[in-house]
Amino acid sequence: MFILKRQDVDIKNFQHPTKEQKIPVLSYQGQTFRLLSVFSAAQEEEARALWRDLADNRGKACVLLEEPERYTVWGKVRLDQLGLTAVSPSEAKGSAAQPFIQACLLLLQALYIDVEDLLGSKQATLFEKDISEVFTQGNFPQADSPKAVTALLTVDPLAIAQVPPWQEAHLNTLLQELHRIGKNYFGNANFAERALEALEDMPSNERSLFENWLGHSPMGKLWQ
Repeated sequence: MFILKRQDVDIKNFQHPTKEQKIPVLSYQGQTFRLLSVFSAAQEEEARALWRDLADNRGKACVLLEEPERYTVWGKVRLDQLGLTAVSPSEAKGSAAQPFIQACLLLLQALYIDVEDLLGSKQATLFEKDISEVFTQGNFPQADSPKAVTALLTVDPLAIAQVPPWQEAHLNTLLQELHRIGKNYFGNANFAERALEALEDMPSNERSLFENWLGHSPMGKLWQ
């Protein structure tokens, strides 16, 4: 329906009515659109193909947003139908998006499981100690006790009601330290590819959002 540039639209975060999750919503000429899919700058053809399919074949009102480093496809939505409420600027600048935190926890757990399965329970105990030190030194909220750390290593992050309120700086620290610790335990970086497979448990749109964020983060070169 529309092909737009970032300066043409207004994007705000809204609170999901039933989940501890923020949802980006695009506004254009009085209409609102919800994020459907994210593509890298190299995936222009795929983004346009999805946009055309939705608009021409499925009769959907949608937006293709062209940005310097990515393409995003948005579908028309009425906020009153979804029961969404606006997130204040202070909230939006606070914690990182829930899917990003969930993804980092999945990577953490995948690496922990690999250490336990391949190197044994003794090494897994040492890994838990190492990651506890990372949480302490990085002042990670809700990760300041042995019980909390054990929960972060074992409880499914996709099933919990609320993830820790970590900021993007915490996530970058965690990803950097996870990579360093992984290399110390396995002697190379092959563990990263195995750990990333854990992201397949996420909804595809949320996984795409995280992978796009990771690709533009300081830690992207380590993990991708």
